[in-house]
Amino acid sequence: MTDTPSSQRVVRSRGSRLARREALTFYLLISPWLLGLLLFVLGPIIASLGFSLTRWDMLSPPEPVGLRNYARMIEDRLFWQSLSVTVRYTLMYVPSELIGGLLLALLMNQVSVRGIRAIRTIYYMPSVLSGVAFVVVWMWLFHPEAGLINATLATVGIRGPRWLADPNTALTALWLMSLWGLGRTAVIYLAGLRSIPRELYEAAAMDGAGAGQAFRHVTLPMLTPTIFFNLVLSIIATFQTFTSAFVATNGGPLDSTLFFVLYLYRKAFQDFQMGYASALAWVLFLIILGLTLLVVRSGQWWVYYEGEQQ
Repeated sequence: MTDTPSSQRVVRSRGSRLARREALTFYLLISPWLLGLLLFVLGPIIASLGFSLTRWDMLSPPEPVGLRNYARMIEDRLFWQSLSVTVRYTLMYVPSELIGGLLLALLMNQVSVRGIRAIRTIYYMPSVLSGVAFVVVWMWLFHPEAGLINATLATVGIRGPRWLADPNTALTALWLMSLWGLGRTAVIYLAGLRSIPRELYEAAAMDGAGAGQAFRHVTLPMLTPTIFFNLVLSIIATFQTFTSAFVATNGGPLDSTLFFVLYLYRKAFQDFQMGYASALAWVLFLIILGLTLLVVRSGQWWVYYEGEQQ
């Protein structure tokens, strides 16, 4: 017995009503997220682009100035200083995070070590602690007289530097401080290491490859997607560095730790130059976007994905 045209229309009508009901339910459930995205993310982003073309002190109405805020950066000494500090910090931190995180992950990947799960947890914990709290702890450690680091150096006859109070060592101190959070990168590396098929190492061993050769020809190629992911995250994070510099040095001494976002914060909420601060934010966005696209573009030459055609 075949369905009549009328019964087929009834089935289609019921199916369309069910589809509309499911669609309506879906949009109702995600509506809080959509409203949050529009009101608190996309809205401010679009507004900041408009404010970047104005002079606005948040008290009087915005005054259109065109591209004057962007042209002003060319002659702004502190703009170039903050950009220089951020770039130098990025060049210091990104390689050390990628290499240090990988070495830490290789150590945590030793399943035969007793208590390795507790060790992994301990290494990861600093990356989820409050940024202000761990910066305050490190400020005490770096104290030139009462700090534990200089006190330890004094026991072997070495006079420690003034760390955060010296323009020559302040940025280095912030870099050392940031390495405390390597656990986040290490855990991502660890996930990548655990996903490498054991058969590849067995095949390499059968071909006579030692531990070093297996690391070079098996581990590193298979880890390139993880390295790529950590590299992008690290670049984005370093260009947005704020908490450590704001709490520990507030950009000093002598602007030696004046990061780009800290300078943006000063212009927006201390000098009340919201138009100029919005322009700085968009320049930062373009810099991060350009660097990210550059890394993504370079990935085609060094990132290997299992199963892709070579």
